[in-house]
Amino acid sequence: MRIGELAERAGTTTRALRYYESRGLLPARRTENGYRAYDESDLRLLDEIRTLRSFGFDLEETRPFLECLRAGNPAGDACPASIAVYRAKLGELDALIGKLTAVRAQVGAQLEQAEARRREPQPRCGFGFGYGE
Repeated sequence: MRIGELAERAGTTTRALRYYESRGLLPARRTENGYRAYDESDLRLLDEIRTLRSFGFDLEETRPFLECLRAGNPAGDACPASIAVYRAKLGELDALIGKLTAVRAQVGAQLEQAEARRREPQPRCGFGFGYGE
């Protein structure tokens, strides 16, 4: 299939496909007349990229999964390099969760303080402008 058909079937753009090709993530096969040529295995690679990107993986992190598929494995995460990327990503996510938990605790404490101040009686203004009277 040609690039436009692949882009349509994969739900992406031809520009993205050319970019993946330039990064070595998608094979650069050409027909005799110079058109890019793709097959169903390329559609599978794009599906793997999309799935991993939806999980927050950057483009370079998809490489081991794609190499695993190109090696003939039934799944992109069947290889040791892919498992290593999963482990690294979990470590990153755990660190982010820790940071977010700490920030949440700080915001919660600030909210409690603000609500406590709001419950305290407010001083009245004695200048006769009607504020607080």
